Amino acid sequence: MTRNSPTPEAYGILLLRVSLGLMFIAHSLVLKWMTFTLAGTAQYFESLGLPAFLAYATFWAEFVGGVLLVLGVQSRWVALVLLPVLFGAFWVHAGNGWVFSGTGGGWEYPLYLIVLSVAQALLGDGAHALSPSRALPFGRPAPTLGRAAA
Repeated sequence: MTRNSPTPEAYGILLLRVSLGLMFIAHSLVLKWMTFTLAGTAQYFESLGLPAFLAYATFWAEFVGGVLLVLGVQSRWVALVLLPVLFGAFWVHAGNGWVFSGTGGGWEYPLYLIVLSVAQALLGDGAHALSPSRALPFGRPAPTLGRAAA
């Protein structure tokens, strides 16, 4: 490998980023648009006591966010911005038990996606990102005090 070649860790982060992005795209296009339709998704949101427009906002957040993750455009920040969508999904499924394939879907899958999104935000973009993210404020190394250790 040359000096500027991505590390195996960078490829692992790329795998996380692309798979997370594809999951968001699938949930927007396949689930909300093609399976339930946007109108049906809006009705479901209303049945939960949420405003219908939030269904459309969720669709676009998942779709655009997923595309940005796949491409590697500001991945840290995109993963953080999508957390409210995932916390909303967790809230919706919290009373349905553990198994997501059960009636109404369980809470473990939304929680797992929350953990993956936080990991993406902490790890950064990985290999082959189009627009790498700047480090998060809490991701910077702590300054050393005094002289460096020998």
